[in-house]
Amino acid sequence: MTYIIFSILMYSCIIVVVVATSNAPKFSSILVFGDSTVDSGNNNDLIFSVSKANHEPYGRDFPGHVPTGIFSNGKLVPDFIASYLNIKDTVPPYKDPNLSNDQLLTGVNFASGGSGFDDFSSVFSHSIPVSKQIENFKDYVEKMKGIVGEDKAKQVLGEALVIVSAGSNDVIIDFYNLPTRKLVFNISGYHDFLQNNLQTYIQILLKFIHIKDESSDSKEYNKKLARRLLEMQAMLPGSKVVYAEIYDPLFDMITQPEKYGFTETSIGCCGNGIVLGAAAVTCTNATPTCEDASKFVFWDCVHPTETTYQYLAKYLEMEVLPKF
Repeated sequence: MTYIIFSILMYSCIIVVVVATSNAPKFSSILVFGDSTVDSGNNNDLIFSVSKANHEPYGRDFPGHVPTGIFSNGKLVPDFIASYLNIKDTVPPYKDPNLSNDQLLTGVNFASGGSGFDDFSSVFSHSIPVSKQIENFKDYVEKMKGIVGEDKAKQVLGEALVIVSAGSNDVIIDFYNLPTRKLVFNISGYHDFLQNNLQTYIQILLKFIHIKDESSDSKEYNKKLARRLLEMQAMLPGSKVVYAEIYDPLFDMITQPEKYGFTETSIGCCGNGIVLGAAAVTCTNATPTCEDASKFVFWDCVHPTETTYQYLAKYLEMEVLPKF
C-alpha cells in the first residue's frame, strides 16, 4: 500500500499535506526538499555558495555541538518529525559522502539554503534549486534500487513522508529585492509562476514514487495555493489534502512569548540582531551570540531557533498527522 505526505512550508508559513490514501499511513522513511529552513548541510561543499552554515556558532545545540550546515542552533522541523514517527533522530544531507545504506533507506535531505521554486533564486546564492533537488532525488531512487532491488525500493518510497519547505527566497529576494522578476511579472503572476513550478515538481515526485489509486501578497498567495492544490488533488485520485497554517502558532509565539518561555521575539540570538534585517543574514563566530537560544524565537535574522522549530513540529504532530 502506498502512502505519501507532501508538506509545503511557504514564505507565508502554510503547510499543505497530501496523502495518497485515506487509510492511516505508516511511514518508513522521510525525504526533505527546500531551502535553508530545512537544509541539513547540502551546501557545505558548494565552493561558491554564499549560503552556508557549517561554521560556528551554528549547530551549537545540535547533537555533538558541531556546525553541520543547519541554519539554526539545533534540530529542524524534519528532524523532530522523523523522531516523533520513530524513523530516525535526524535527517542527513543527501550530499554527505559517508551515508550508510540504512541512512539512505530511512530517508535523506535534499534541501539547499538559498534555493526556491524559481531557479533564479539559486543564481546569486549558488545553491541547489528545487528543480535540481528533484534530479538528485532521481539519482537517489537508482541508488535505492541498487541497495534493495526495484520492488523493495518502490515499497520504501511508497511509505515515505515528503516535506517540501520553500518559497521565501523566491518572493522576498527575487521579487521584492531584485528587479529581474518584476520586469516579467506582477506579484500575482509571480505567484502563479511559482505554483506552476511546484505542481510540476510534485507530479515528478509522484511519478517516481509510483503512487497508486487506492480507491480506483502572502495571504493572497495562500488562497491561490489552496485553490491550486485542490485542483491538483483532482488529478491525484484517492488523494487527500489537508492545510495546516503554522502562521498562527508562530504568530502566537511572537505575540505571547511568555506562554512558551521566550523572552525575546524581535531580535535574533546571533548576528546583528535585527529579525529580517537586510544585512542580518550573517551569523559568524565573530558576531555576538546570546547565552540561551531557547529564550529566543529566532536564531539569526531569518531562521528560528531549535526551540521554535520543536514547537512547530509538535503542532504538526498534534494537528496534522492525526488527520490521517
